Amino acid sequence: MNYENYDPIFPDQPVVDLYLPIWASLPAFRSKPAFIWSEDCTTNSSKTLTLTYAQLNDSVQSISFQLLNSLQRRDTVIVLCTPGLELVEVIFGCQRAGFLSVPIFPPDPSFAKQNYHHLVRALSQTKPKAAIAHHDYITKVQQYLSLPSKDKRLAEMLQKLKWIPIEDVKRESVDSSVDSMLYNGCKPDEIYLIQYTSGATGIPKPVLLTAGSAAHNVRIARKAYDLHPKSVTVSWLPQHHDCGLMFLLLTIVSGATCVLTSPTAFVNRPRLWLELMTEFKATCTPVPSFTLPLVVKRGGIETGSSPINLRSLRNLIIINEPIYMASVEEFLHVFKPFGLNSSSISPSYGLAENCTFVSTAWRSNDNSGNSCFLAFPSHDNLLPSARLVSDEEEEDMDIIVVNEHTHEPVGDGIEGEIWVSSPSSGSGYLGHPFLTQDTFKGRLSNKVSRCYVRTGDRGIVKGEERFLFVTGRCQEVIKLPNGQDIHPHYIETAAYNSCPQFIRGGCLAAFDVSRMIVIVAEMQRSKIQRWLAKDNFVGGKTNVLTEIKFDINAGFLQSSNGRGQRRGSDRREEGRGLIADEKEEVVNSLSSGPIGRPWLSRL
Repeated sequence: MNYENYDPIFPDQPVVDLYLPIWASLPAFRSKPAFIWSEDCTTNSSKTLTLTYAQLNDSVQSISFQLLNSLQRRDTVIVLCTPGLELVEVIFGCQRAGFLSVPIFPPDPSFAKQNYHHLVRALSQTKPKAAIAHHDYITKVQQYLSLPSKDKRLAEMLQKLKWIPIEDVKRESVDSSVDSMLYNGCKPDEIYLIQYTSGATGIPKPVLLTAGSAAHNVRIARKAYDLHPKSVTVSWLPQHHDCGLMFLLLTIVSGATCVLTSPTAFVNRPRLWLELMTEFKATCTPVPSFTLPLVVKRGGIETGSSPINLRSLRNLIIINEPIYMASVEEFLHVFKPFGLNSSSISPSYGLAENCTFVSTAWRSNDNSGNSCFLAFPSHDNLLPSARLVSDEEEEDMDIIVVNEHTHEPVGDGIEGEIWVSSPSSGSGYLGHPFLTQDTFKGRLSNKVSRCYVRTGDRGIVKGEERFLFVTGRCQEVIKLPNGQDIHPHYIETAAYNSCPQFIRGGCLAAFDVSRMIVIVAEMQRSKIQRWLAKDNFVGGKTNVLTEIKFDINAGFLQSSNGRGQRRGSDRREEGRGLIADEKEEVVNSLSSGPIGRPWLSRL
């Protein structure tokens, strides 16, 4: 497919890094900010650091040159840098050096409280030759290795690494000119990145991505959101993987400017996000769906000293399904007086196995008005996350919905598993050949077809515009006694709405165990993982406080402590409820009765 270029003299490049020297060589872009880092210093102020296109290109060339003095092209390097401009420089520097990089968030180097499991996973699976980190971090790692009480397995892995301080590879400047004919960085068909899945629905898995698939993905996203050199993005998403990492690449492909801050800064003070969009006149910002109710509740709209102005925003990209219409409507109602336009709402769909981006329900060139939030249809209180293209449209991202058991396409209006076929697709999971075959090599039954990525997400296509609604995860569907399927997020939402003063929004997990629906609600800051909460419950790591029995109509039979009143001893038990605790967690387990019953609303 031919993509729209912003200057015909500079055609699209096969890998993202090759865009950088092109922009840096243009007088209009040489001193233009590529990335701006905002550090929230106090409750009412922040300091910023700027990295221009010329500075970034020089730094990337220097980093790649210095790294190749001690490493070889195609070596695997784990990147343990905290969010910031230096992480951006290292990610692009590794691509230009031809390395296979593994960026992960660095755990506390004291490695206390068992906070290093993901690091051990990454080291054991990817077997990197070197680690890049800040000098202070490396010093603390060496101090840990000298302790007699260190974890032996972790220590052995850390000692095998060649530790490279980022300060050392940035010291010397070298010739930053890059000839695309002599380019020795990652080629389009070479694996350049191992991106771990988020872990929200299972143990994080290492996805192999080629430099070509990443370039294709951000070009598709650039076109979908109509990004260009005048675009300004604000992002607090983690820069190590998924959407946060994609927007680093997307910025360079678009010749745009991206304002960055850390997830911690946003969580500590959500108003910072609003202030940055106001200060830099943001045109685009990607956020998970939970951001909207969080900012409505804790955004400090009336408490800050600086005014909020969102009139410049063209794309409020909402990711992480499900996307509830009510939360978007509430956000629009609160921020419409501050200039937020409903036409900016851009519900989107993506996954790590497809680099990140798949599609969006928003369209820039739709004169019908059907791609505006006010015209978006809804399905079971959800907004569409994508819109399937027609045969006439020029597109190479094929999205279908199939019966997950028969692998046959289902008609519009029928829920099934979402499959995606695209040049953006990953090459598989590192070290998991059978899972790779099952996930990345999906084929329609009784039909010669291309390979599809089986997303594991369930969805339904509705309406003439063929909007795609992502309804939940295939493996998490709960089957009720009446045969009806229900997605756990509906139960979690009902539970939260019943007592929001006690439960942290977005920190609930619902699942079924032996005819019970279990709800785990966290009072802590950490985000809950449904699969892990279930493992803890099934593994007996919770203390049962009360057991309640219900009949098929969710009628109350008897509690285990004898205080329940029987409604007739001949009624058959159809389920039971447990109330349990685990340190600061509240675990509620209820029978699989109909949603909306009084027992659920009283959680």
